[in-house]
Amino acid sequence: MKFTFTEKKLEPNAELHAYAEKKIGKLDRFFSQESEAFVTFGYERGRYRAEVTLKNNGMFYRANELTGDMFASVDSAVAGIERQIRKNKTKLAKRLREGALEREIRPFPIPDDEETEAFDIVRTKRISIKPMTPQEAILQMNLLEHEFFAFLNEEDDDSFSVVYRRKNGGYGLISSSDV
Repeated sequence: MKFTFTEKKLEPNAELHAYAEKKIGKLDRFFSQESEAFVTFGYERGRYRAEVTLKNNGMFYRANELTGDMFASVDSAVAGIERQIRKNKTKLAKRLREGALEREIRPFPIPDDEETEAFDIVRTKRISIKPMTPQEAILQMNLLEHEFFAFLNEEDDDSFSVVYRRKNGGYGLISSSDV
């Protein structure tokens, strides 16, 4: 597993990094491919925050814990991610076809647009979009705790689609169409 550590309002601590690597490294047993872990340690209002994001084969798992002890925050975050992984794998095993988590990702190029100077872009993200069903996309959106999720819709000839959480509690699906 590849680790990336970030500290906010904290001094780097080798003992804490080793502890987090040991705990988070145990989650590697759930995956057949190499994973990436992004760990952020922070201190705010007298409490310690540990935010852990795991990326494996296009799937993201994120947990954020705030406690009085940094080591306890790491433990709680790891436990939360483990619950997410188990829940996700169980749902996929019950509802979806075999091998849903072991699929290869096709990179989707994002074109550069030179007309963006009129708007103030404060952050840019590059993502790889993988083919999946709308149910898988909703599951991934909920795991990331996002309001929307872009994907290639397997049920609609790999068309670009977006699922989103509606204010009334349901979900919406936007699909591209050939004009």
